[in-house]
Amino acid sequence: MINEETHVKPVWKPKADAMQVGGDHYKKMGIQPWELMEITLTKEEFIGYLKGCIIKYAMRDGKKENAHDDADKARHYKAKLVEVLKGRD
Repeated sequence: MINEETHVKPVWKPKADAMQVGGDHYKKMGIQPWELMEITLTKEEFIGYLKGCIIKYAMRDGKKENAHDDADKARHYKAKLVEVLKGRD
């Protein structure tokens, strides 16, 4: 049983989790938002979330002022999606 004294640590850390595009605000958190989503959503829901983010960042690339990293963000979500699809079941 997990309680506030129990800390679940992943055995391995995927490459996409170790990076961040456009700052370090997520890396400074105790758990990154997509890590929490991955453990609380079903696999299918999490895959849908990742696909939605890929679409969003790909579509807005070059359309927002100061959004020069949108293509990189889309690639980052794609890397996470590939890891999820190849990795754990």
